[in-house]
Amino acid sequence: MKTKTERWNRGPDLALPMLIALGLHVSCTTPASAQDEAVPGPTAVRLVLQITVDQLRGDLPFRYLDRYGPDGFRYLIEEGTWYVDAHHGHANTETIVGHTTLATGAQPAAHGMIGNLWVDRVSGEVVYNIEDPDHALLTEGAGVDAKSELDPTQKAARAEGRSPAAIQVPTFGDTLAAHERGLSKVFGVSVKDRGAVSLAGHAGKAFWFSKAGGEFVTSTYYYDRYPAWVEAWNGSGAVAAYGDGAWELANERSTYFFGDADDAPWETAFGSYGRVFPHPFGPADGRYFTTLLTLSPVGDQLTLDFAKALIEGEGLGQDAIPDYLSVSFSSTDYVGHLFGPSSLEAEDNLLALDRRLSELFRFVDERVGLEHTLIVLSADHGGPEVPGYLESLGVPASYVPATPWEGTELTVGEYPAADLIEAYVHPYVYLDLAAIADRGLDVAQVERELAAELEQLEAVHQAVPTEDLRSGRIALTPVTEAVLRNDYRGRSGDVYLVLKPNRFPSDFDGLQVAATHGSVWRYDTHVPIAFAGAAVPARVVQRRVHTVDVAPTLSAYLRIDPPAGASGVPLVEVLGD
Repeated sequence: MKTKTERWNRGPDLALPMLIALGLHVSCTTPASAQDEAVPGPTAVRLVLQITVDQLRGDLPFRYLDRYGPDGFRYLIEEGTWYVDAHHGHANTETIVGHTTLATGAQPAAHGMIGNLWVDRVSGEVVYNIEDPDHALLTEGAGVDAKSELDPTQKAARAEGRSPAAIQVPTFGDTLAAHERGLSKVFGVSVKDRGAVSLAGHAGKAFWFSKAGGEFVTSTYYYDRYPAWVEAWNGSGAVAAYGDGAWELANERSTYFFGDADDAPWETAFGSYGRVFPHPFGPADGRYFTTLLTLSPVGDQLTLDFAKALIEGEGLGQDAIPDYLSVSFSSTDYVGHLFGPSSLEAEDNLLALDRRLSELFRFVDERVGLEHTLIVLSADHGGPEVPGYLESLGVPASYVPATPWEGTELTVGEYPAADLIEAYVHPYVYLDLAAIADRGLDVAQVERELAAELEQLEAVHQAVPTEDLRSGRIALTPVTEAVLRNDYRGRSGDVYLVLKPNRFPSDFDGLQVAATHGSVWRYDTHVPIAFAGAAVPARVVQRRVHTVDVAPTLSAYLRIDPPAGASGVPLVEVLGD
């Protein structure tokens, strides 16, 4: 990418802190005559821009590389440091789990966000990850309603309020704010509330798109009233302008890899939106209008437009104190769920995302300068192929009932398993501890026997009893290690159900969809990790790295303490020679 100033060809100077640590006196004074030629340090970073693409499997950015412009994905690949073998290390590859892992550098066993939903073992109620009854939305009536049908996890929430209270460790943004005495501006933006709140952390401020309200909203955790620039954007008519429009192909159909596969029978037809182009949005006052926008590249465009307004409205990156902005793009996830990653819709959406990235990088270059911006891009999880698509290629794949043991007579000893199970919130089975106590049974033994029964099901690869996992009675394999990293006492269930590869729940939290992520298998754990901007070297790295390494790398680059719960390590290739 052409920038206003030359990109530096080396990373931050690591010798200075090393010499100081050895107790040696080091002069930090730069002669006035040499100031223009001095090697820039981390203080030159004015903005940390963290981009998370929801459901971007690690191989997908390369699939259409020949048709990208020079300033989006190609900029990251050719001018940044790109890791091609990056993975999440936890078992439940869902949205909040991956976002919070990227934010904190910690595994779910430390940060506590073990799933989009879990059962509160005190109240017995199903909990939505960032719900908070003490912090209502600022916009009345902007909570969950029928327009959120493509994100039904939110319907389990007992309250419309939102906050990061459930995140148990600090995020990178929290640590940056503490290091800079609260002077760093920290923000998170996404279509999804959990995509914004998780990365903004406890010290930052978050905005997300309300399908019910048709605008970007926040909660009283962050503000007493909206800033003027937010009110101006929400009142601009930017959302309503898409009324009576449609998602149409951006290019000639013949130029697409999947151009002749627009009407695959395994794709999801969501009402009048259909499964072939063009996909109509309907009138701006239609019941599902705002939902349909997010099922297309428009969702990412709205996120980008709002992020640009935030950069200007808050003056991000305009002084020597580094600010932080997280932008989580959600359209890839929604499109993947409905149509699968190997579809014409997914192809057109990824090409559109490349244009959105180009637009964002150009805007940041004009306002801040890419030489002053440290960029990182990753994903909260990957995504599988649709069973029907795999079967068309001769690869065995199938859906599994929402309750995998549906229609079977599952027993634990002399008792029907249903009498001892409180809830099943995939992938966790929660036992009824009171019922077990009333029968004088041992919880660990019930877990063990239930797991053995579940493993007899055709679709189950392994059922992992929690107490045996915690006590070390189970051999650690790549699968059980991933389950252990996902275990947080008080939230995780009593048996973790691992389905076989290419076996998928038949619905997505109550909604029938084409593809569902969330497994321990590589198609769900594999994501991109790319750093660019500032002084990041240009290289493609083949070695295995993990998403917990992202936050420690940002910290090392800025020479601040890593987040308290972080278990990852700095990626040395990003730091330069």
